[in-house]
Amino acid sequence: MLGYLAHRLLVMIPTLLVISVFVFVIIQLPPGDYLTTLVTELQAQGESISQERLEYYRKEFGFGEPVVKQYFVWLFGLLQGNLGYSFEHEQPVADVVGDRAFLTVVVSMATIVFVYIVSFPIGVYSAVRQYSAGDYALTFVGFIGLATPNFLLALVLMYLANEYFGTSIGGLMDDQFKDQPMSWAKLVSILEHLWVPVIVIGTSGTAGMIRRLRANLLDELHKQYVVTARAKGVPPGKALVKYPLRMALNPFIADIGNILPEIISGSAIVSIVLSLETTGPMLLRALQSQDMYLAGSFLMFLALLTVLGTLISDLALAALDPRIRLGADLAK
Repeated sequence: MLGYLAHRLLVMIPTLLVISVFVFVIIQLPPGDYLTTLVTELQAQGESISQERLEYYRKEFGFGEPVVKQYFVWLFGLLQGNLGYSFEHEQPVADVVGDRAFLTVVVSMATIVFVYIVSFPIGVYSAVRQYSAGDYALTFVGFIGLATPNFLLALVLMYLANEYFGTSIGGLMDDQFKDQPMSWAKLVSILEHLWVPVIVIGTSGTAGMIRRLRANLLDELHKQYVVTARAKGVPPGKALVKYPLRMALNPFIADIGNILPEIISGSAIVSIVLSLETTGPMLLRALQSQDMYLAGSFLMFLALLTVLGTLISDLALAALDPRIRLGADLAK
């Protein structure tokens, strides 16, 4: 186990370096840079920017320098814990993402809990009661959840709330708490608004998890060891929980690799539709404006969480399922 863990940690280093190259290249692919985008937007609005400010940015952040030099300056800054400076917000990246990162974690963690709590009992019921009326009904609801885009569900909920209840369900808090420090009243307001994005974002994930858990559990229930356990008179509940259900939990564990980056990225489209103060819309705006340090820091942090999440899920799967062996040579 220790050898496998050390090997995986060493592999993470070149993996993240390669990802950093791709991230930087993708950000640099659009023509121009942040200054070009800024000047274009200001000209479209009939405004202008002083040459002194342009020259300051060029000298301070290396605009106009060779791309390779810009990359290494950015990379060495990341290695020292310096996330860089957001040109658009005119603040350090760490200060820009602070409050939004907290709100993103709250929304994402609540969504993860919602997905697991809802999908687990429904998936088990559908597998144990295969082809029953309840199974058909839940399967139909699951297909609806898979087929309905999250942003469309958000628009429908917003319309229904406004049309029939005369209220707006956009945002994560009341307007008076925006740009205010965290307080008990602000936290209560966040919790009051939280259920809408949790349901909207969690719908498709719940439907998908139900289908995977049902399929895995059905596969296990038809295996010979379960038939033998039933023939020996093992109680149905014990015969279900001891091995089949444990083996069917693999998709729950494997999803850890996706859960960690989702905590930070959030659901960008849903966040835009519902006007959520999360990091998703900020990342999208940073990519559009070529705010390279803000966008690059976001993407590298997502890559790090993905790699760590994959490692954690692999270790957890090995502990959960004895059929999985870390670093085992299947050819032997």
